[in-house]
Amino acid sequence: MQPLTVIAFVAASLLASIPHSKSADLNSDKQALLAFSASLPHGRKLNWSSTTPVCTSWVGVTCTPDKSRVHTLRLPAVGLFGPIPSDTLGKLDALEVLSLRSNRLTVDLPPAVGSIPALHSLYLQHNNLSGIIPTSLSSSLTFLDLSYNTFDGEIPLKVQNLTQLTALLLQNNSLSGPIPDLQLPKLRHLNLSNNNLSGPIPPSLQKFPASSFLGNIFLCGLPLEPCPGTAPSPSPVSPPSPSKTKKSLWKKIKTIVIIALAAVGGVLLLILILVLLMCIFKRKRHTEPTTASSKGKAVAGGRAENPKEDYSSGVQEAERNKLVFFEGSSYNFDLEDLLRASAEVLGKGSYGTTYKAVLEDGTTVVVKRLKEVVVGKKDFEQGMEIIGRVGQHQNVVPLRAYYYSKDEKLLVFDYVPSGSLAAVLHGMFFACLFNYHQLALCFWLSILLNLFLNTEATNWQFSLTNMHQFKVISI
Repeated sequence: MQPLTVIAFVAASLLASIPHSKSADLNSDKQALLAFSASLPHGRKLNWSSTTPVCTSWVGVTCTPDKSRVHTLRLPAVGLFGPIPSDTLGKLDALEVLSLRSNRLTVDLPPAVGSIPALHSLYLQHNNLSGIIPTSLSSSLTFLDLSYNTFDGEIPLKVQNLTQLTALLLQNNSLSGPIPDLQLPKLRHLNLSNNNLSGPIPPSLQKFPASSFLGNIFLCGLPLEPCPGTAPSPSPVSPPSPSKTKKSLWKKIKTIVIIALAAVGGVLLLILILVLLMCIFKRKRHTEPTTASSKGKAVAGGRAENPKEDYSSGVQEAERNKLVFFEGSSYNFDLEDLLRASAEVLGKGSYGTTYKAVLEDGTTVVVKRLKEVVVGKKDFEQGMEIIGRVGQHQNVVPLRAYYYSKDEKLLVFDYVPSGSLAAVLHGMFFACLFNYHQLALCFWLSILLNLFLNTEATNWQFSLTNMHQFKVISI
């Protein structure tokens, strides 16, 4: 009986030690977070306490499914102030996502934080971090956003070892020196604009748009201006033969004919659609009574709103945070994700600002934020449905989603790297001569949308000169 007693005692000891090890791991994470909170001032009070469970009641903390470790820490815009304690967050060796964006963090980024082994997403944009970017970054990183800080020095060569990286956002810092030749096969989003970088852009990064490098006056090479002394010398050209001259002349004539046909076809299509719209509007006026309303009521297309419904009252509470997606949209995010996204201004117009938004999962969309657009909810939704139907054409960027409230009106479109209609008309016209038929179609569609918006909703006063800023049409 004595050997059996010894075996049972050993087995019981082993079983008792298993939950104890998990508890110790989670307990060490808890102590590291408490030390971080205690040593770093913050404007908004956190409900972190040694007497409450980490995984279920701590703000910004998410644990693994088995609640054995902390794997996500999100504390955006909570008023964190001062340097990041180097001996706190670096101890969270199971941490996968760290977001401390939009705070007032200062001094340098501790190497122990950037080199957490499991870390794949690091969001530190919109702080006051300075110094050089650490060379010891986690090889698991897929998303690195250090934009809108004051980092200086050169971009570390060891960034090229981050082979899983899909997004590298370093804009609006004070980085200097040449850009290393980053052979990163999975890199999809790059922004190095508004720094002090110099020299030629490496061939591996020339596939990215010029906006990724703007604001670095000493950078050169594709997609920016050629570097001095690198222009290819012109080769001697023999006089064109008569047959080639005839072919060239025929191509020019053919191009002019295509332009004329596209323009005439667009005019005829526009006239036909306008006639149909006029018939529809006349029918509405005969079938639906119209009522005048005092200032502050939304009236459109001969139909009166409910007298109790004022556009300044906003939407119902249940719909206040509802982002409405159109059928066929493949996006899977909500309004909170959109508001957390890293935003870059693409353009500003009389009726709002257009942003390029990069979500934390790497999805890129264009967001148009309308201002001073006074319109009732029903009229707004009808306008969105019409724009959504127009967006089904292959040459029109589709409207994917919209958000309506009395204070905010947002439109969400696909991001098209090749630019907007304004870029084609004013900045890239000669580069797009091969696309005459698409240019003509988009031009007439923009006129049609402008006429509809000015006719259907009296409060939506979009002018033709602002249609390209509305970001609906892109070639």
